[in-house]
Amino acid sequence: MANTYKDIKTEDKVTTKALLHEAIPLTGSIVSGTYGGTTIAIGSEPHIKTYSHGMFESVYDYPYLSSSANHIFDLTCGYSSRSPLSASGNSQNAKKINLYNQMAQILMGHDITGSIKEFQIPAESARMREVYFVNFSRLLTKDEIKKGSFSLELGVNASSTDPFTKTVKLADTNGLNDFFTDSPAGEYAILSASNGTGTPMSGSPDQSTTVVNYPVGLLFYQAGIAVLSASMFMPNTGDGKVGILSASVDVLHESFETGTQSARETLTGSTIQRNCDGVRVRWKNLDFNNTTELNSTVHFCRLRHNEFNYSSNPTYVSGSKIRVKEVSLDQPVSYVTTVGLYSAENELVAVAKLSEPIKKTPESELTLRVRLDF
Repeated sequence: MANTYKDIKTEDKVTTKALLHEAIPLTGSIVSGTYGGTTIAIGSEPHIKTYSHGMFESVYDYPYLSSSANHIFDLTCGYSSRSPLSASGNSQNAKKINLYNQMAQILMGHDITGSIKEFQIPAESARMREVYFVNFSRLLTKDEIKKGSFSLELGVNASSTDPFTKTVKLADTNGLNDFFTDSPAGEYAILSASNGTGTPMSGSPDQSTTVVNYPVGLLFYQAGIAVLSASMFMPNTGDGKVGILSASVDVLHESFETGTQSARETLTGSTIQRNCDGVRVRWKNLDFNNTTELNSTVHFCRLRHNEFNYSSNPTYVSGSKIRVKEVSLDQPVSYVTTVGLYSAENELVAVAKLSEPIKKTPESELTLRVRLDF
């Protein structure tokens, strides 16, 4: 045990930060109803947990009653009270409005009048008043989603029995540089849609045959939440609303249930759970990288030539003589094996072990680099 202490000065400490990333691939088979390689009726999957309040549903990688199941994300939807789709006679109308307001308050904050801001594409006039929310589990996102790594592919073909004939791919294009910081929940970027695999869609904002980097959502990195505009399944009306399909196309959103409902009809006439099921059946693939922020403090422990050449270990002496000295004129020798970091009150707070003992004599100086991660 040491009985000699040495102060570590400010210039002997440095703080560093490292970002560690993991790739998170989430195939559509887990989300869209083909879990385990077989088609299971939408809404009855053992790894999809629903709740009596009906305000959202949870997706797991295994049946959620299994001890090995991991929560992946929650899915829900809502619309603003200013949305033209909002009506008191709608299914779960109040809950859809409350969900929109709750998420907008958390993610967008309030304006100067104290009113909750609506979701809006920055620098765009289009407001997102009908949206789906994907709240990713902290198990997946860790500290945040890595900027520029998010990619979600959705089917937008009118038939939900074959939804992936036409697809769009959502990505935070150039999110590493073009992100925004005016959210109370942290940094966020625009999710833009482009044609994915399969046959090109029959329309786009300019009524052409392709969609390239058209804004349809927001991705909040630290919160781990994707806000997706329902316009991905609705036509472009030319009235300032976000819309990516041609004016003649309105995706049949729940044909697995009724065979007739469009995206607009689903949002107004069906429950939140059924809306979530309608999105899941069109979920093809998701990829992103998470981020773990590793903060470190590096202490440079400097052993000068005239320091720590002796040990207070009882085995260092025998018969009041230093064991490592053959004759009295020999230089003292010690072997460094452990570094202890103490608080200002001389309380041991951390211990670092060397991989092998290092010889220390009055003719040598050592600098030991001790890193504390947190």
